[in-house]
Amino acid sequence: MGKSHLKVMRAGAAVLGVALVLTACSGGNGGDDATGGSGSTDGTSTDGGGAAASGEGVDDGTQLTMWTRAPLERQAKLLVEAYNASHENQVKLEIIPNDDMEGKVGAAAQNNDLPDLLAGDVVRLPYWVENGLFTDLTSQISGLENLDDIAVGHIDAGRTVDGELHTLPFVTDVSVMVWNKDLYEAAGLDPEKGPTTVQEFVDQAKAVNEKGGDGVSGTYVGGNCGGCLVFTWFPMIWASGEEVLSDDGRESLLASDAAKDVYAAYRELNDAGALAPGSKEETGATWTGPFSEGKVGVMQYPNTAVWAAIEAGIDVGVTAIPGVDGNGSTFLGGDAMGVSRDSEHVDQAWNFLAWLVSPDAQLDVLAKNGEVPALKSLLDNEYAAAEPIALAINSVVANGRTPVAANFSEAFNASGSPWVTLVRNAVFEGTDSVDADNDAITSVLDQ
Repeated sequence: MGKSHLKVMRAGAAVLGVALVLTACSGGNGGDDATGGSGSTDGTSTDGGGAAASGEGVDDGTQLTMWTRAPLERQAKLLVEAYNASHENQVKLEIIPNDDMEGKVGAAAQNNDLPDLLAGDVVRLPYWVENGLFTDLTSQISGLENLDDIAVGHIDAGRTVDGELHTLPFVTDVSVMVWNKDLYEAAGLDPEKGPTTVQEFVDQAKAVNEKGGDGVSGTYVGGNCGGCLVFTWFPMIWASGEEVLSDDGRESLLASDAAKDVYAAYRELNDAGALAPGSKEETGATWTGPFSEGKVGVMQYPNTAVWAAIEAGIDVGVTAIPGVDGNGSTFLGGDAMGVSRDSEHVDQAWNFLAWLVSPDAQLDVLAKNGEVPALKSLLDNEYAAAEPIALAINSVVANGRTPVAANFSEAFNASGSPWVTLVRNAVFEGTDSVDADNDAITSVLDQ
């Protein structure tokens, strides 16, 4: 891959970096609007029948409608343009401002006017699925020949408790651990070796903080940003072999030994003065800025913002987010897509979804343009092979996870959520209230 192509690819990623992460990991608070009555499609089967039950669906020149959020405009346009150029069916794409998405979907659900293809934040989708906004695609998805090759997080986001499937990956966004190689070298650390355990992360951050010079801090956190915190801290717990939620998404497991070790690690960093100024107040709006400005040694980061840091001149190291005793994980964020319950063209819409998870789309559209493919077999692809950073980012996907809960946004991402309260108490206030704060999260999840 030539340098000019990489620069265009990185610039495109940089434009949407912060917005994609904050929205990919956070949903709006207006979810009650999206509770339109349940229903089935008109004239097509919603239980796996029809031409799309096993195979590629129907491509007969049907006009399909699609909605997606504005932070994913670049990727959506790439995919729709490629599909329209190669199929008889044609997709009409509508880009919805991120802050308007929840209200628009809610109003359309009430009026039975949802589009054929609907994409949504993976942490908000379970709420929409629970309220019957999607067509049951269990037979179609189960019949995909490459099902075992598809990263499961975006499928799980649309899975009901009784196992019905509704969604496939649309755009993938992952969290990674990054470090500034120049600051590591100045601190006497090996610039080619990032942290492999939580304690190594703490030690390396403290070393940079002590020797990095004026204006340099060890690490940075979005201390008042629930979406940032789930995106970057949950992987530390998963990599430690523990869960963050119960299987049904109604109980918080964030008072476990591993979780408490993570909170203690950040408390240690806070007490040592190694958290960059502004960490406690950071709402997410400027969360990725300090690292790309060369002011932070090591932190968890969105893959889409890595390219912005590189373009800013940072010599970036990338690895998986480590657990307490090693291993690594990532938060599989981004958006998943399904066929809405109001679509009268389920078989034709399935044709788009089946193509979406094909190598034609995942390699020749997404990977070619610097995106993380949803097919595990394509993570080590010809485009990534030409760029070590892309290959390092792709390597974390296989161990990635996506938490599923109908009330996820209210419990974790909302301003002043009980999750944000837990983190702020544990890290910045030093109170011994993790168990009680965890129970408060469960109370919201179980509503």
